[in-house]
Amino acid sequence: MEKIYIFGHKNPDTDSVCGSISLSYLKNKLGIKSEPRILGSINPETEYALKKFKTDVPEYLNDVKVQIKDVDYNKSYMINQNEAIIDAFNLMHEEGITGLPLVDDKKKFKGYVSLKEIAADMIYNENLNVNTSFDNLLKTLDAVDYLKYDDNINGYAYAATFDDATFIKDIPLDEQSILIVGDREAIINYALNSHVKLIIMVYGKRLTEHQLELARKNHINVISSRKSSYKVARVLCLANPVKSIQRGQTTTTFDVTDYLSDFDDITSKLKHTNYPILNNKEECLGMLRTIDAHKVNRKKVILVDHNMMAQSVDGLNEADILEIVDHHNIGDIITSKPINFRNMGVGSVCTIIYFLYQESGIEIPSNIAGLMLSGIVSDTLLLQSPTTTDVDRKTAEELASIAGVSVKQYGLDLLESGISIDNLNANQIIFKDNKEYEVNDKKILIGQIFTTDFEKVRPRMDELIEELNNLTINHNYDVCALFVTNYLTNDSNVIFSDKSKDTLSIAYGIDNISEGELLKGVVSRKKQMVPNIMDVISD
Repeated sequence: MEKIYIFGHKNPDTDSVCGSISLSYLKNKLGIKSEPRILGSINPETEYALKKFKTDVPEYLNDVKVQIKDVDYNKSYMINQNEAIIDAFNLMHEEGITGLPLVDDKKKFKGYVSLKEIAADMIYNENLNVNTSFDNLLKTLDAVDYLKYDDNINGYAYAATFDDATFIKDIPLDEQSILIVGDREAIINYALNSHVKLIIMVYGKRLTEHQLELARKNHINVISSRKSSYKVARVLCLANPVKSIQRGQTTTTFDVTDYLSDFDDITSKLKHTNYPILNNKEECLGMLRTIDAHKVNRKKVILVDHNMMAQSVDGLNEADILEIVDHHNIGDIITSKPINFRNMGVGSVCTIIYFLYQESGIEIPSNIAGLMLSGIVSDTLLLQSPTTTDVDRKTAEELASIAGVSVKQYGLDLLESGISIDNLNANQIIFKDNKEYEVNDKKILIGQIFTTDFEKVRPRMDELIEELNNLTINHNYDVCALFVTNYLTNDSNVIFSDKSKDTLSIAYGIDNISEGELLKGVVSRKKQMVPNIMDVISD
């Protein structure tokens, strides 16, 4: 079964991280193999919750783009570089391919050979030079019998085509000679006495007992082949190792982790047909043909706490979205087929996931209950946010009972753990918890941090305004704002870029809104920040 990645939005908060972990646990209990992932660094509040309930931080997920490892490339398309040329040719012929990667005994990539290069080698090179293993010769020559003394045969082949006297007079045989012969007794005896490297008997002919004795005495290799002299001469060079073929050009290879989009871009320019696939150890894993590049196994994903492309993982359009569990407004994600989409008007995605447990009849462990409670407390500001529903309150109490904690006391501890900004620069403060939105081709960035006293933030307003202005210029935001929310008084102070002033003035009905303006009762990004701003942008 394929693994499914379950993750929340970029710049993960406690609700999205704890929701992803909890939903992944449920899916695994239902027999669906899954892993929770995060799309960025977790904040101190989330870290507190994970440590409290003894849960590891999920692994980081960079993207879900299609990689070559997701393509059905052929993992058997390769050959050992020491195998005979004819073996490479036969494999290409059987599989209908035009080339093969070459590997050593440890499958390290050593090169590539094409059918065209084999043909060129046979036509233009000296075909009677032999330097190969004895075993390669046995396979290539269709041997019926043999006498072996050397594992490797290196020499030049001669065919006994002249009459005996002429051959013996004009052809000087020595220890590096290979003789192709039939039942020519005089020439065979000449070869035996010359201590040749190898005698190849054609048409299945064999040496006489006397000749065999001399061959053994002089340690001469002998092969009896079913083939004729002509066929032996024709195929002898094909017994040489395939690594002996001279490449006409540099081989282009790809790593198994490379993106398919990059593969498509490069291969469209090169126009080659086959490309060896390697891993980071330079081991060959197989070969990808361009005609097979469409055979893709896309990564399977489930989205938690978001349903907008801008908030999700890079490459989402290349993945298969199986399910979405969210409590926000419906965004811009489009799927190619129907999916399970669970969306409820509650204050936390973990509240929805609690109902999924109930519907599936799966018992919630204490640590998972604690994580889900953390998500609810965080997203509803300890059940004080206007997004909070009675369903959230009831669910929080039931989860607290399972986790063995007090909603109020644990909630205060959790929120307190995440509010410090003392060690953060302006950019880190803005991106501590932010979301990006698009409406009518206009871009909005809304950050939110929490405090018990805005006066702790006021001394840093100048640097925050400067950074908001920089972000607006560099990323072309139409609205770029940071809301500083006091979860004790249920109010927010807003800090914004110069470009955002008019929009925020209209959104909150305040003439000439000022930096750090107090917005009474405004605490929810989902209900009181984003909708107000989007209404102005839309109009």
